[in-house]
Amino acid sequence: MKILYIDCGMGAAGDMLTAALLDACTDDEKKEILQQLNNMGIPDVTYTLTKSVKCGITGSHMEVAVAGVVESEDMYDHHHGEHEHHHGEDGHHHDSYHDHHYEAHHHHSSMSDVMAVVNGLNVSDKVKKDVENVYGLIAEAESHVHGVKVEDIHFHEVGTMDAIADITAVCVLFEKIAADKVVASPVHVGSGQVRCAHGILPVPAPATAFILKSIPIYGGQIKGELCTPTGAALLKYFVDEFGSMPVMSSDQIGYGMGKKDFDRANCVRVIVGTVEERDQVSDGFFSSNDRIVELSCNIDDMTGEEIGFAADMLMQQGARDVFTIPIYMKKGRPAVLLRVICQPDDREMIVKAIFKYTSTIGIRETLCNRYIMDRSMEQQETEYGTVRKKTVSGYGVSRSKYEYEDLARIARQQDISINEVKNKLD
Repeated sequence: MKILYIDCGMGAAGDMLTAALLDACTDDEKKEILQQLNNMGIPDVTYTLTKSVKCGITGSHMEVAVAGVVESEDMYDHHHGEHEHHHGEDGHHHDSYHDHHYEAHHHHSSMSDVMAVVNGLNVSDKVKKDVENVYGLIAEAESHVHGVKVEDIHFHEVGTMDAIADITAVCVLFEKIAADKVVASPVHVGSGQVRCAHGILPVPAPATAFILKSIPIYGGQIKGELCTPTGAALLKYFVDEFGSMPVMSSDQIGYGMGKKDFDRANCVRVIVGTVEERDQVSDGFFSSNDRIVELSCNIDDMTGEEIGFAADMLMQQGARDVFTIPIYMKKGRPAVLLRVICQPDDREMIVKAIFKYTSTIGIRETLCNRYIMDRSMEQQETEYGTVRKKTVSGYGVSRSKYEYEDLARIARQQDISINEVKNKLD
């Protein structure tokens, strides 16, 4: 299975994602894709991929020129150089040289204006639909933040030709790479405040925060906006799972550099590789691996019966396993560690169930790689009736055993021990 992993340790922006995905391609692919981007037909837009070095790491930076002019940081206050904000350091529109040259594309654009441009591009229908869906996420966020209907949204900061260029380029590259699964790290959003067309806003900006709902994010010591609304929307739309890097064999690595310099390399890193879901081992058997979530909490104020009831309810909610471990908390208080194992897609439902059925006020999450053996169930006809037998194999091992419920049924009927039942069946 082909995996695309995105490291968002310095946030995400459209131009950085474009550069990272392109940087992960071969030299021939870069030339081909860059030519494709420049021939898409976005009015007055030109893409140029340049080399960039941050903290000694060499990567790529994507420059998008509109009518021959490339936005620069002294013109626009944005930490990544994402072409979204049309304001200066003072938070106001420029009224001289920059307004003159950018008046053509820095305007308030409706969704229909944006799609009129996109639908005329020389790209696949899939790319056009992807661009529309990404813009739909941004429109929904703007609608929520500003309290207006989606159809009345006019993009103050993302409805420009250069932003259309960023979003479309990322959609084209995702189509080109064609990963079976996209995984991203938790998103570093930065901290402090950011200037925008509406004034000074907290980081993450309200629209960005809305888009990133249900996605793991964190701040830090770096002051500034590390994740832009466009970057957030692209991640929200394309990423299947957020967490640590899966066990994978990497084939290609790309670095997409931002414009600002920090004490950390200001880049988005992507890794393209493979995950073998079924690995053939030497004896001819197959083994599988997948990912699970462990949810844990400490409980010191519930009875054994209450914890047992909670465990039963969690299993009914879809947990794969529930167990407790005796622990001692501060001041020597005896307690239990409740641990619940579930599938990543079920984590939200299980978290709600833990809060509902236990007294805990906090839950820890660990995303784990799990190695499992292939399992099959067969039915065996015996003089005592049908008995189910489970066989597992993989990693050079093969073994089988009878189902406990069937053994127990026969033992009760024959008034013998379970061990005697096994001996009779064998």
